[in-house]
Amino acid sequence: MGELLGVAVLGAGHMGADHIRRLDRVVSGARVAAVADPDPARAEAAVAGVAGVTVHTDPLAALDAPGVAAVLIASPGPAHEEALLAAFARRLPVLCEKPMVPDSTGALRVVEAEAALGRRLAQIGFMRRYDTEYRRLKALLDGGGLGRPLMLHCTHRNVSSPDGFTSAMLINSSVSHEIDAARWLLGQELTAVTVLRPTPSSGAPEGLSDPQFVLFETESGALVDVEVFVNCGFGYQVRCEAVCEAGSARIGEAHTMVVTTREGAREEVARDYLVRFADAYDREVQAWVDATRRGEVTGPGAWDGYAASVVAEAGVRSLETGARVAVAPAPRPALYARPGG
Repeated sequence: MGELLGVAVLGAGHMGADHIRRLDRVVSGARVAAVADPDPARAEAAVAGVAGVTVHTDPLAALDAPGVAAVLIASPGPAHEEALLAAFARRLPVLCEKPMVPDSTGALRVVEAEAALGRRLAQIGFMRRYDTEYRRLKALLDGGGLGRPLMLHCTHRNVSSPDGFTSAMLINSSVSHEIDAARWLLGQELTAVTVLRPTPSSGAPEGLSDPQFVLFETESGALVDVEVFVNCGFGYQVRCEAVCEAGSARIGEAHTMVVTTREGAREEVARDYLVRFADAYDREVQAWVDATRRGEVTGPGAWDGYAASVVAEAGVRSLETGARVAVAPAPRPALYARPGG
């Protein structure tokens, strides 16, 4: 298919460094052409051993670096809007980690800017759509053999939360994955959210409301509940059960390794998302590279990023007030297909 796709990676932290490794060693058809991070030492460490890459502290300089034909945004969420708009101005295809933009007002500006171009350029990093178990569940639900979906029961647990993690971030950072997964699995929009707060775990940092129980309503009357617990202490666990009129299906139970020694057998539980969803990230980035080289965008788009922001904001309001909050998105531009455009 010709020369390799030159990618500028914005952000060289935990996620960005993993994507740099992935583009350099795992994915075919692409190369890391430029990296930008405010910390030059961190950027240099992330590209150690990568040939032909330039390092920058200014993300715009990375976009303009020689050989750059696409952008992967892995910087913190507040920096995403500026980077996305700059990529659009240069007509550069983008894979942007979630959240696309943390607030719905900024996310809508991104949607409107892309719609004004008349073509999709952005794919948003909802990697669960590329996970084998999630894809099997999606195919099963789409096939109709289980009948109409009635409920989704979801679990999202982390070993611990990073410094500075807030109660609102359980919704707009952690549960944002369940928001997108529910929209995608069911092919429905989420119309209302209620957040309940049990007594915080003794393992939660002072002031953090953890765990939380989140209930979503959909436009066709299905219910989606999410237990989110970001300081469970024992492992990274993501599960989902679809309950339908004629049966149910559950994923996430067997995604583990059993190790047997003379001392006995034990199950190894993933410690973070980069381990649990490693294959999904590989498939996501490979699919993005392949589609970009064909001049297409095939994954979750800017509207999906905006929809997740709108639902998450409603969830944060429910967290703060204890009330059920309706979701009220802006009108969908014609550019975006439904659902998942």
